[in-house]
Amino acid sequence: MAKASEAVESEFGEWPLKRLMTEVVGSGVKSAEDMSREQATDAIRRILANEPDQTTLGAFWLANRWKHNVAQELSAYADVVAEDVITAVPDADPVDCGANYDGKGDTAILGAAAGIVAAGAGTPVVVHSGDRVPTQKQDAYKHVLDELGIQTEIEPVESAAMVDETGFGFYYQPAFAPHINGINDRRDKMGVRTFFNTIETIMNPAKADVHLGSFYHLAFAKKMVDTFKKMETQHPHRVLMFQGMEGYDDIRPGYTKVGEWTDGEFIDYEIETPEYGMDFEYEDLEVNPDDVAGDSAKLTREIISGNRTDYFVDAVALNAAFRIYARDDAETIETGLEMAHESIESGSAAAVLEDLQAF
Repeated sequence: MAKASEAVESEFGEWPLKRLMTEVVGSGVKSAEDMSREQATDAIRRILANEPDQTTLGAFWLANRWKHNVAQELSAYADVVAEDVITAVPDADPVDCGANYDGKGDTAILGAAAGIVAAGAGTPVVVHSGDRVPTQKQDAYKHVLDELGIQTEIEPVESAAMVDETGFGFYYQPAFAPHINGINDRRDKMGVRTFFNTIETIMNPAKADVHLGSFYHLAFAKKMVDTFKKMETQHPHRVLMFQGMEGYDDIRPGYTKVGEWTDGEFIDYEIETPEYGMDFEYEDLEVNPDDVAGDSAKLTREIISGNRTDYFVDAVALNAAFRIYARDDAETIETGLEMAHESIESGSAAAVLEDLQAF
């Protein structure tokens, strides 16, 4: 048994999870230390190979949660996970939207409509999600697109073709990252989020040069930018993050903080959404909690067809504007907003939706 154990340790490195718990991350919230890149790399390789004892793995995940992962750890995790991601690069140069895979439970999912509107304005957009990802297992991009009659359970090469043919593309996590999908049962048994909930949002299966994501607090946005800086498997030109509703890539109404990183330079600023047409409250964007995907799809169809003129239209237009602005297809958010409204009013967004449904 000792020889077998030594072989496992030699294969992965010097840091089995139990040792990391004892010597580095497991000593409590105040005294836990951060891991080196080597240690974090060793840990994630073991996890993906299903090597750790389940009790030890659960303890390790929980220790990471209570001490909060730093960019050095997250970048190591992300780089190892990315080694087995199946990428397919479209000819278009899309914006990669990294939404919370846990999904939403209260407010409409606006990203599908916003991405389609942005595509109608000439900004290609890529979105990706899984299917009922732990731990909340709520509605995400996939479920809205299913309700819209758009193919979702497709291979990455088909996703890339979808982007090039329509301007909007969906990448399905079980297809591009089956190794992550394969540990969902163990994640679910944890009962709390793990660092995989962060890592999966930045996997970038289309190898896009622009990432758009969301955060709760500005410190997290800065941490994610630092994670991208330290990663070896991708080097985006631009990262744009804002405070999103329910952790999703939908801008929340009211005062919103934005973090923007372009070619190594980071700035942050505040916007007041009423100045951009979103003059309403968070509660105004709530939908039936028992059918978030269905209601979101219904709203998407009505908005894109021009059959709504209410605050949902304003919210989708601003979210589309951020996608247009993120890709530098508009110099300002205001210009992006004008382009978004024109996409709806001209029928361009509706044409994108028709193309997606026919794909």
